[in-house]
Amino acid sequence: MTGYYLFKFLHIAGVILLVGNITVTAVWKVFADRTRDPSIVAFGQRMVTGTDIGLTLPGIALTMIGGYGAMLETGYGFPGPGWLVWGQVCFVVAGLIWLGILVPIQFRQAKMADTFKDLAAIPEAYRRLARDWLIWGLIATVPMVAALYFMIAKPIGV
Repeated sequence: MTGYYLFKFLHIAGVILLVGNITVTAVWKVFADRTRDPSIVAFGQRMVTGTDIGLTLPGIALTMIGGYGAMLETGYGFPGPGWLVWGQVCFVVAGLIWLGILVPIQFRQAKMADTFKDLAAIPEAYRRLARDWLIWGLIATVPMVAALYFMIAKPIGV
Protein backbone atom coordinates (compact mmCIF):
# COMPACT_ATOMS: atom_id res chain seq x y z
CA MET A 1 0.00 0.00 0.00
CA THR A 2 1.51 3.31 -0.99
CA GLY A 3 1.75 6.18 1.46
CA TYR A 4 -0.98 8.07 -0.35
CA TYR A 5 -3.52 5.25 0.01
CA LEU A 6 -2.66 4.77 3.67
CA PHE A 7 -3.21 8.48 4.34
CA LYS A 8 -6.38 8.48 2.25
CA PHE A 9 -7.68 5.52 4.27
CA LEU A 10 -6.89 7.32 7.55
CA HIS A 11 -8.57 10.47 6.24
CA ILE A 12 -11.77 8.69 5.20
CA ALA A 13 -11.86 6.64 8.42
CA GLY A 14 -11.51 9.88 10.39
CA VAL A 15 -14.32 11.55 8.47
CA ILE A 16 -16.57 8.55 9.09
CA LEU A 17 -15.85 8.65 12.84
CA LEU A 18 -16.26 12.41 13.04
CA VAL A 19 -19.35 12.97 10.92
CA GLY A 20 -20.96 9.73 12.04
CA ASN A 21 -20.50 10.56 15.70
CA ILE A 22 -21.69 14.15 15.52
CA THR A 23 -24.78 13.04 13.61
CA VAL A 24 -25.72 10.07 15.77
CA THR A 25 -24.94 11.90 19.01
CA ALA A 26 -27.26 14.74 18.08
CA VAL A 27 -30.08 12.32 17.29
CA TRP A 28 -29.94 10.26 20.45
CA LYS A 29 -29.27 13.29 22.68
CA VAL A 30 -32.37 15.02 21.34
CA PHE A 31 -34.44 11.88 21.98
CA ALA A 32 -32.96 11.48 25.48
CA ASP A 33 -33.74 15.13 26.27
CA ARG A 34 -37.29 14.72 24.97
CA THR A 35 -38.02 12.00 27.55
CA ARG A 36 -37.69 14.65 30.28
CA ASP A 37 -36.60 11.79 32.55
CA PRO A 38 -33.72 13.21 34.64
CA SER A 39 -31.83 9.92 34.83
CA ILE A 40 -32.04 9.32 31.06
CA VAL A 41 -31.11 12.92 30.26
CA ALA A 42 -28.16 12.81 32.68
CA PHE A 43 -26.96 9.52 31.18
CA GLY A 44 -27.32 10.93 27.65
CA GLN A 45 -25.33 14.00 28.62
CA ARG A 46 -22.51 11.86 30.05
CA MET A 47 -22.47 9.88 26.82
CA VAL A 48 -22.12 13.07 24.75
CA THR A 49 -18.90 13.82 26.61
CA GLY A 50 -17.72 10.22 26.37
CA THR A 51 -18.32 9.88 22.66
CA ASP A 52 -16.69 13.23 21.96
CA ILE A 53 -13.55 12.03 23.73
CA GLY A 54 -13.67 8.49 22.34
CA LEU A 55 -14.89 9.12 18.79
CA THR A 56 -14.95 12.80 17.80
CA LEU A 57 -11.40 13.63 18.90
CA PRO A 58 -9.87 10.54 17.22
CA GLY A 59 -11.99 11.34 14.14
CA ILE A 60 -10.56 14.86 14.02
CA ALA A 61 -7.01 13.56 14.46
CA LEU A 62 -7.36 10.90 11.75
CA THR A 63 -9.03 13.37 9.39
CA MET A 64 -6.19 15.83 9.77
CA ILE A 65 -3.30 13.33 9.78
CA GLY A 66 -4.71 11.48 6.80
CA GLY A 67 -5.67 14.62 4.91
CA TYR A 68 -2.39 16.42 5.31
CA GLY A 69 -0.43 13.22 4.73
CA ALA A 70 -2.31 12.58 1.47
CA MET A 71 -1.83 16.21 0.48
CA LEU A 72 1.93 15.94 0.95
CA GLU A 73 2.07 12.57 -0.84
CA THR A 74 0.36 14.05 -3.92
CA GLY A 75 2.84 16.92 -4.01
CA TYR A 76 0.39 19.71 -3.21
CA GLY A 77 2.07 22.58 -1.43
CA PHE A 78 0.34 23.99 1.59
CA PRO A 79 -2.45 25.10 1.58
CA GLY A 80 -3.17 23.37 -1.75
CA PRO A 81 -5.55 24.15 -4.61
CA GLY A 82 -8.71 26.20 -4.07
CA TRP A 83 -11.01 23.26 -3.37
CA LEU A 84 -8.61 22.05 -0.70
CA VAL A 85 -8.30 25.50 0.84
CA TRP A 86 -12.08 25.86 1.05
CA GLY A 87 -12.40 22.38 2.55
CA GLN A 88 -9.89 23.34 5.23
CA VAL A 89 -11.62 26.66 5.90
CA CYS A 90 -14.96 24.91 6.36
CA PHE A 91 -13.38 22.30 8.65
CA VAL A 92 -11.81 25.05 10.79
CA VAL A 93 -15.07 27.03 10.98
CA ALA A 94 -16.93 23.93 12.16
CA GLY A 95 -14.17 23.25 14.68
CA LEU A 96 -14.27 26.80 16.04
CA ILE A 97 -18.03 26.56 16.57
CA TRP A 98 -17.56 23.20 18.25
CA LEU A 99 -14.73 24.35 20.52
CA GLY A 100 -16.00 27.86 21.19
CA ILE A 101 -19.70 27.21 21.67
CA LEU A 102 -20.72 23.54 21.74
CA VAL A 103 -18.09 22.17 24.12
CA PRO A 104 -18.67 24.90 26.74
CA ILE A 105 -22.43 24.24 26.54
CA GLN A 106 -21.79 20.50 26.94
CA PHE A 107 -19.63 21.11 30.02
CA ARG A 108 -22.32 23.31 31.60
CA GLN A 109 -24.97 20.72 30.81
CA ALA A 110 -22.82 17.91 32.23
CA LYS A 111 -22.40 19.81 35.53
CA MET A 112 -26.14 20.45 35.68
CA ALA A 113 -26.98 16.84 34.79
CA ASP A 114 -24.90 15.59 37.71
CA THR A 115 -27.09 17.62 40.07
CA PHE A 116 -30.49 16.66 38.66
CA LYS A 117 -30.00 12.99 37.77
CA ASP A 118 -31.69 11.92 41.02
CA LEU A 119 -34.34 14.64 41.05
CA ALA A 120 -37.87 14.65 39.68
CA ALA A 121 -37.45 17.62 37.35
CA ILE A 122 -34.93 19.02 34.90
CA PRO A 123 -34.22 22.74 35.34
CA GLU A 124 -35.38 25.10 32.61
CA ALA A 125 -31.80 26.38 32.28
CA TYR A 126 -30.74 22.90 31.13
CA ARG A 127 -33.50 22.85 28.51
CA ARG A 128 -32.39 26.25 27.19
CA LEU A 129 -28.82 24.99 26.92
CA ALA A 130 -30.06 21.85 25.16
CA ARG A 131 -31.90 24.02 22.63
CA ASP A 132 -28.81 26.19 22.11
CA TRP A 133 -26.63 23.06 21.74
CA LEU A 134 -28.96 21.70 19.06
CA ILE A 135 -29.14 24.98 17.15
CA TRP A 136 -25.36 25.53 17.20
CA GLY A 137 -24.79 21.86 16.41
CA LEU A 138 -26.92 22.22 13.29
CA ILE A 139 -25.07 25.42 12.37
CA ALA A 140 -21.70 23.67 12.85
CA THR A 141 -22.87 20.83 10.60
CA VAL A 142 -23.28 23.17 7.61
CA PRO A 143 -19.54 23.86 7.17
CA MET A 144 -18.80 20.16 7.77
CA VAL A 145 -21.11 19.22 4.91
CA ALA A 146 -19.55 21.97 2.78
CA ALA A 147 -16.08 20.56 3.55
CA LEU A 148 -17.29 17.15 2.39
CA TYR A 149 -18.55 18.72 -0.82
CA PHE A 150 -15.21 20.40 -1.54
CA MET A 151 -13.26 17.22 -0.77
CA ILE A 152 -15.44 15.02 -2.97
CA ALA A 153 -16.35 17.32 -5.87
CA LYS A 154 -13.00 19.17 -6.06
CA PRO A 155 -14.62 21.98 -8.02
CA ILE A 156 -12.29 23.60 -10.55
CA GLY A 157 -11.82 27.34 -10.25
CA VAL A 158 -12.76 27.45 -6.60
